[in-house]
Amino acid sequence: MPGSTLRFDVLGTSFSISADEDGPYLEQLLGEYYRRLQDTQESTGLKDPLKIAILTGYLLCDDLRKLRESEAPEKEETLRRTLGLMARLDETLEKGAARALYPLENTVKHYDWGSPRWIPRLMRRENPGGEPWAELWMGVHPAAPSMLKDGDGKRSLAQLIAVDPPRYVGKEGAANFGGLPFLFKLLAADRPLSIQAHPGREQARQGWQRENERGIALDAPERNYKDDNHKPEILCALSPFTALCGFRPPNDIVTLLGAYFAGAPPFLQNALAPLRNSLENTGGQSRLPLRDFLAALFGLPGELRRGLTAYASTQARGPAGIDENIWPLVRRLAELFPGDPGVLAPLYLNLIRLESGQAVYLPEGILHAYVDGFGVELMANSDNVLRCGLSSKHVDLDELMKVLYFHPFMPDLLGEPSGTGPAGPAVFTYPSPCKEFSLSVVRDFQGPCPVPGPAIVIVTSGSLRAASDAGGPWELGPGESACIPPLPDPPAFSGTYTLYAASLPPAPAGR
Repeated sequence: MPGSTLRFDVLGTSFSISADEDGPYLEQLLGEYYRRLQDTQESTGLKDPLKIAILTGYLLCDDLRKLRESEAPEKEETLRRTLGLMARLDETLEKGAARALYPLENTVKHYDWGSPRWIPRLMRRENPGGEPWAELWMGVHPAAPSMLKDGDGKRSLAQLIAVDPPRYVGKEGAANFGGLPFLFKLLAADRPLSIQAHPGREQARQGWQRENERGIALDAPERNYKDDNHKPEILCALSPFTALCGFRPPNDIVTLLGAYFAGAPPFLQNALAPLRNSLENTGGQSRLPLRDFLAALFGLPGELRRGLTAYASTQARGPAGIDENIWPLVRRLAELFPGDPGVLAPLYLNLIRLESGQAVYLPEGILHAYVDGFGVELMANSDNVLRCGLSSKHVDLDELMKVLYFHPFMPDLLGEPSGTGPAGPAVFTYPSPCKEFSLSVVRDFQGPCPVPGPAIVIVTSGSLRAASDAGGPWELGPGESACIPPLPDPPAFSGTYTLYAASLPPAPAGR
């Protein structure tokens, strides 16, 4: 009799079992198996697929025992066929359950500020048309979920996790977040991103509900909230990286404005006087001078905006004693975004430069703009962005003002204690207070994966070999990524490589 193949899904994984029996018999057997799973779930109220499958297996074993003890003349043949299939199923389930790593296929976002070089070069891809490759997304966000690189490319990481969250994100991850709570990216900027901030959790929840009730489509250009989650984030530089992050102190802004517009025509100096006044008025009703300053700046009429950027286009160097990088950056912004008052951002936001291996953590509500560079970015699982300048996308200043932190804020530069690059430790985790994510860099570590699952890892140089007792080996080169579930026996790493890993923060001591 010709053999047949039985294919079915259990515990979020597809299995194939070869058998001597014909196809109709196997389909009948599969139908009976699914009915028994459903009966078990309905009679017990269990929700966990693993528990349902285990209990169903016990019940089937009970049926086999009763059959073995019966006097039915067909029992020997029935036992032989059933036990043979169960043996193959046990073997297949052991291989599936031991799978310790899932290679991923990810989506690239092609925004106009993206670089045509960095991401294609890392992934060893051709980009003959010079298209901007801005971001590569790794995770489960519905805007670009990662797909499992398992041959058919039809299952997403989100679908895998949804079948059994405790198995794939851990019991605490499933209980606290219901799934994978972070979004991991490569970010490559040749041009400045918009001046932006991200909402807090309650602000996002309310904004999401409000826009849904108004019937605003998710892909509508005027949509502010793409989900109901907050978005703290950490960015680690893979190349020298320039960013504007957090308000400067009001007095420093006044000093910079005075120095910058010292040679401006009288009409422009007169128009900007209210901006300086708002910063100097720190008492009375104006308890948030930075809020008043930002509202006045972006409330300038069109003629003054054009005059401001025309003047900025002529200023290449500042006076002695002031950061020499500020003036040329304002000029560059004025040339890229004529008529946009956001070109003055280097005068009121902190200008920072990250070297490769350095990182910066930005909590929700911090006004910022990434200027240029290549890095990895890790955030809560959200795509909520509120903008106020340097962008052709939707700007909602009123909504942005509701979420901003209107106090001076200079982010710490986070780096490895022994320096960056190959001389650093084999495993280093960047400190951050966020409960949804933790970012680590791993270099040439030999042994069991040192980052606790659930984790998404991406190799940025060299070649990583990962293997487990019942799976692999897997080979990951530059630009390749994978998801590692929280297994008791994680895959063993070997090779010469550098990778960045996104994971959940470790549980507090004593838990």
